Amino acid sequence: MIKIEKISVMNMENAIRGARNPLNSWARMDSYYDEDGNFVLGENDLSLGHKLAAAGSDHRKFLRQIMVSMDITAPLYWWKEFDTYKVGTVANSTSTMHKIQAKPFSREDFSLDRLTPDALAVMDGLIEYIESERVKFIETKDKAHWHNMIQMLPSSYNQLRTVTLNYEVLINIYYARRTHKLAEWHTLCDVIASLPYADELILVK
Repeated sequence: MIKIEKISVMNMENAIRGARNPLNSWARMDSYYDEDGNFVLGENDLSLGHKLAAAGSDHRKFLRQIMVSMDITAPLYWWKEFDTYKVGTVANSTSTMHKIQAKPFSREDFSLDRLTPDALAVMDGLIEYIESERVKFIETKDKAHWHNMIQMLPSSYNQLRTVTLNYEVLINIYYARRTHKLAEWHTLCDVIASLPYADELILVK
């Protein structure tokens, strides 16, 4: 399970202006803001952006200046793989250390959508146990119960992170993960492909 929301694309105007710095071609800029305040790449700027993007990472430095922010809720086993992309990303997560005991545990807190019935029965038992330890910790403040929660927490536990990336990082993610065995990557790649000017600036290989 993965949920991606609150998507924002930022700094495209400054990025495309910077892409024209090497040849001092600012006079050819034809991008504009529409009546709703959205930045629209003009024909000249989009053509330049596409050529640079397709030319390789040495030529498309401007893509590192197009920032994307999104809220991602995903299981810990997926976040372990996402952490491969440390360069050009920033993430603030909800805290299991400080807030794990703040609410009761239930199935909705975990990614269980592909479990078999037998495995789901095992998970139900584990969730029930972790919830009992949560209640005991709240009642007694005995850290032994807190440690039981933390160390027994399965990797299917969902965590929310607010993530900031850029278009260059998204190129790397898309082409490395679009055929991955984890379905969560397919969902993220679909979101990447739906971003503004993704066809021209991201899906370039």
